[in-house]
Amino acid sequence: MLEKHFTSEKQHLESLSNWYLQEQLDFDKKLIYFRYQTIKPHLTGLLGLELGSGDGQMTQYLINHFEELTVIDGSLNLLNQIPEYPNLVKVHSLFENFDSPQKFNSIIMEHILEHVKDPIELLKQVQKWLTSKGTIIIGVPNGNSIHRLVAVKMGLLKESCELNQRDHALGHRRVYTSQTFRQDLEASGLIISHIGGVFFKPLSNQQIQDHWTEQMIQGFYELGKDFPEYAAEIYAVCELP
Repeated sequence: MLEKHFTSEKQHLESLSNWYLQEQLDFDKKLIYFRYQTIKPHLTGLLGLELGSGDGQMTQYLINHFEELTVIDGSLNLLNQIPEYPNLVKVHSLFENFDSPQKFNSIIMEHILEHVKDPIELLKQVQKWLTSKGTIIIGVPNGNSIHRLVAVKMGLLKESCELNQRDHALGHRRVYTSQTFRQDLEASGLIISHIGGVFFKPLSNQQIQDHWTEQMIQGFYELGKDFPEYAAEIYAVCELP
C-alpha cells in the first residue's frame, strides 16, 4: 500500500512538471530571484540541502554558497533540466522516502509545505537531517497577499485561502497565512528565529509581467519587506529546539 502511494505521488509530480517547463513566466523566475535575495543572509555552512529544486531556478543561485549542495525532487523530468554542477548532488525521491547519514548546515524548503500531504510530519522528518547549529529556511505563498484579498472583494475567491486556478495547476493542497504557517512550524517543534515577507503584490503575476517596469517591480519588492503580513510570500528562518 505504501509503495503504491509513493508510485502514484511520483506520477502526480511528473504530471505537474510541464507547468514549470511550459507555463512558468519570466516574472515567476524574478520572484524566485527575490526569494533568494531575501534568504541569502541566512544561508550558512558548507553543506546545503534544497527540497523541491524543480527545474533549478533557485539552485543556480544556491550552488555558489556551498561546498556541496544536495537537491531532491520527485520529478525526474525537472531534475534533468538542472546543469551538472561539480558540487551538486541530485536525488530523485519523494521527501518522505529520502534518508541521509549526512547532516546539512542549511536546508532550504521554498514552496514545499503547500504541496505535501502532511506538512508537520515532513517538518519533523527534515529536522533529522540538520546539524545541531544548522538553519532551516522555509517559504510559502501568502493567503493574505493583497492580490488575494482584492480577489475576494471582486468575488473571484470566496475567501483568501481558497485554492484558485493557478493553485490547482501547481498542485497546491493548501494556502497559508502568517498565522497558520507559524502554527505548523511550531507544531513540528521548530524554533522560529525570524519571519518576514517577499514582494508586495497587488496584481497577478501575468499582469505585472505585461504592464510593470523593472523600477516598479524592484520598488514593490522593497515594499514587501515593510508589510510582511500582506506580502505575496512569507518565509521563516528556523532552528532546532
